[in-house]
Amino acid sequence: MFRSLFTSPEKRPGPRRRRIDLGSGHPPYSIYAIGDVHGRLDLLLVAEHRIRSDIQACGRPGLVVLLGDYVDRGDSSAGVLSHLGDSVETGLRRIALCGNHEELFRRFLDDPLEHRQWLDMGGHETLHSYGLDGTALLERYREDSAGFRRVLREAIPDEHRTLLETLPIALRIGGYIFVHAGIRPGVPLEEQTDEDLLWIREPFLTEGSGLPATVVHGHTPSPEPTAGPGRIGIDTRAYDTGRLTVLKVTARSAAVL
Repeated sequence: MFRSLFTSPEKRPGPRRRRIDLGSGHPPYSIYAIGDVHGRLDLLLVAEHRIRSDIQACGRPGLVVLLGDYVDRGDSSAGVLSHLGDSVETGLRRIALCGNHEELFRRFLDDPLEHRQWLDMGGHETLHSYGLDGTALLERYREDSAGFRRVLREAIPDEHRTLLETLPIALRIGGYIFVHAGIRPGVPLEEQTDEDLLWIREPFLTEGSGLPATVVHGHTPSPEPTAGPGRIGIDTRAYDTGRLTVLKVTARSAAVL
């Protein structure tokens, strides 16, 4: 049953992003989960420096898992996406998962007038990071969706679009599931939708997933990392607190780095 979260896509309704299953045994390396970045490239660079230092001190490899929401609200969304696409430069093994803000951005690029509400969720800051003024574009292209899309295509690199479209949505490794928002309890795993995994809060936060695994997630901000039934939340609202949480997971423990 546990494995069905990552299999049988034909049984799950709606669009379905890729799930990654790296097996039930804990790997011989540490996992470093990073919470919601929201355009704070400066904080992401500092977090990755801490991770590299810890890997060197431990003398064993590590895997970085980012939990989504790389864009919106902060002032360097374009820079964060460029950084995530440059894995060679960082020297880190990395899996970046999709957050609800990446999905909203992707939908906006497909049809900006239909999905203009994204602008009020931090999208204005994202467009500004590409040198665009969302308010002016809405005024100029309020009845010209094709013209709006053309301006977006010219400003936003194809590599960023591809990244938004291909981000996986969940990772299972050892006794952990890494996902942006959480998992809907009480629903057969084959019926979990992308919307559940990207958006859920309750009843997941109160009840947990009900699975024999610990879910590490972001999406629901709090001043400090939170622990609930079978879950650890690490969204510490980095874009305005300046605190980007890194959770180090080993075979024996999970602790903030």
